[in-house]
Amino acid sequence: MEIWEQIEKLRETLRYHNKKYYDLDSPEITDAEYDKLLRELENLENQFPLFATADSPTKKVGGAVKEDFKKITHRFPMQSLQDVFSEEELKAFLNKIVEQIPEVEFIVERKIDGLSVAVEYEDGLFVRASTRGDGLIGEDVTLNVRTMKSVPNALKENAKYLEVRGEIYMPNSVFQKLNERQEILNEKIFANPRNAAAGSLRQLDSSITASRQLELFVFNIQGIEGISFDTHFKTLKWLENNGFVISPSYRFCRSIDDVLAAVEEIAQIRGTLDYGIDGAVIKVNSLSQRQILGTTSKVPRWAVAFKYPPEQKQTVIEQILVQVGRTGKLTPLARFTPVRIAGSTISRATLHNEDFINEKDIREGDTVIIQKAGDIIPEVVEVIKEKRPAISHSFIMPGHCPVCNAPVIRENGEAASRCTGTECPAQLLRHLIHFVSKEAMNIEGLGPSIIEILLENDLIKGVAEIYTLSGKSGILMQLPGFGKKSVENLLQSIENSKSNSLERLINALGIRNIGVRAAMILATKYSSIDSLMNAPYLDIVTLSEFGDISANAVVSFFAQEQTIHLINLLKQAGVKMESKVSERILSNRFEDLTFVLTGTLSGMTRDEATDLILSRKGKVSGSVSKKTNYVLTGEEAGSKLDKAISLGVKVISEEEFNEMLKE
Repeated sequence: MEIWEQIEKLRETLRYHNKKYYDLDSPEITDAEYDKLLRELENLENQFPLFATADSPTKKVGGAVKEDFKKITHRFPMQSLQDVFSEEELKAFLNKIVEQIPEVEFIVERKIDGLSVAVEYEDGLFVRASTRGDGLIGEDVTLNVRTMKSVPNALKENAKYLEVRGEIYMPNSVFQKLNERQEILNEKIFANPRNAAAGSLRQLDSSITASRQLELFVFNIQGIEGISFDTHFKTLKWLENNGFVISPSYRFCRSIDDVLAAVEEIAQIRGTLDYGIDGAVIKVNSLSQRQILGTTSKVPRWAVAFKYPPEQKQTVIEQILVQVGRTGKLTPLARFTPVRIAGSTISRATLHNEDFINEKDIREGDTVIIQKAGDIIPEVVEVIKEKRPAISHSFIMPGHCPVCNAPVIRENGEAASRCTGTECPAQLLRHLIHFVSKEAMNIEGLGPSIIEILLENDLIKGVAEIYTLSGKSGILMQLPGFGKKSVENLLQSIENSKSNSLERLINALGIRNIGVRAAMILATKYSSIDSLMNAPYLDIVTLSEFGDISANAVVSFFAQEQTIHLINLLKQAGVKMESKVSERILSNRFEDLTFVLTGTLSGMTRDEATDLILSRKGKVSGSVSKKTNYVLTGEEAGSKLDKAISLGVKVISEEEFNEMLKE
């Protein structure tokens, strides 16, 4: 391959990964792998300067600005940092500075793995916050940053103007809980805390950002008016005194040896922290000396980032276990001889899925190399096959759930294997949350946190036991979050749900690949749950919008003993099993149209409006996007109306909706 072709291929690859990392918050490679590609491109451009270009990934910072956000032109460009990967490279960088400025002092800080932001103050008050974007233009995230407790709304000491730069991050403990909740709700699972922080900050609904418990470490004053400093050390002290959480445990260093010791000190404790770090940052302390050293178009010459290599160790896989997650997903887990790595002792690591195991040919008894991805999540990197025992067997995913013994399925196109049990204890929380949700049985007062309290107190052990709570009102009133009125309202809502239409019950059962629309079609075709349970595959597969996958899902679901048991328990509880729409003829008035409902309607409930849309082959979504056709608004419409206006989505009133029904 010609040199220029090799360079262009590297640039194309890096641009792709920049987009995945900065714009889509879904990286496909590790930071170390990205750094290796970038370093390879830098070396080629240095060897062949004729092929260097101004738009190369080695010259540009960050990603693009999302269209959904207002653009902000940075008053001070948000540069990146030059990376070094060895002690020799770090010494060379520092010696170059010392040669130019012999009496130089340094500050060494932890390099927080988060999302860079600029936060601005005018006359001592917080006015604006923006992401880095491409370094020159960023995204306006003021409303979202304002929800963060670690960002002061007012300075203790007034400054006419102040711009600070910091790193927004998600604590590791918060990240773990967020992903657990995301899994239960069948929402996006984040790859790591950095991407979770980025995705949480770049929300159009600031209440979502507020719920994600993001934090901010401030590490630099970009510009200030009315107050002057001569060292970076003094700026950090001033920021701390004015309510900012500054980069923790920074070290003041008077020599290169001091810097090396500080970098090693951070390396030793990085695995024990509740936030991710991917290196150490070394900065010149004197602000006037920084001016002398200057900057390039991408990086300052007075600072450098030392990137720690992933620490790797060898250990032996003693056993491969299979865990069942709250969504029924079966996850193989390696249990190996404990080994200390990146500051903590590791004895387990996820093996993700069957494909991952087969690709690396991982077996019990294997000696493997492990590391912590991003210094957080243990992972198996490689099998040392020369050390494999003489007797060894390939891993096979179990055909039945190890928790409830229900059949395990793996659908075409999916990497995950899943338990199909409707009463599987491992999935109980997820089943309960879905069963009571608005689009299912719509039991008000039974949100995820309340359900967790009921489970913790052994008041329910299955979906059908929701209908036994009427006899436990006295116990309920003694629990946190419950009072006499709230218990009465909850029990009445549970009672009301017994008379729900059949399509709600079908949706509530959580049949894979069967949502609101498919449940309506089934309830229209079949007059009762019994007739649906006995419906043959050849009948179901001929229904409008059904195919082989969804028809098989229905038949296999109702063939399970756990499903039959659950249906019988619900019948005994008095839950209605007959269809209200069995004779309804669906029109195609709203075919291929998606509606979003917001606010309180005057002439009908939102459930009734939903039924009207679904019975005309329309779709109802819970969130507004560019694919939304209409937003139906009532009184006190919320943020969905604002988003519809910002995206140019057609907004209609209840009167206009009624006219559409007549057409």
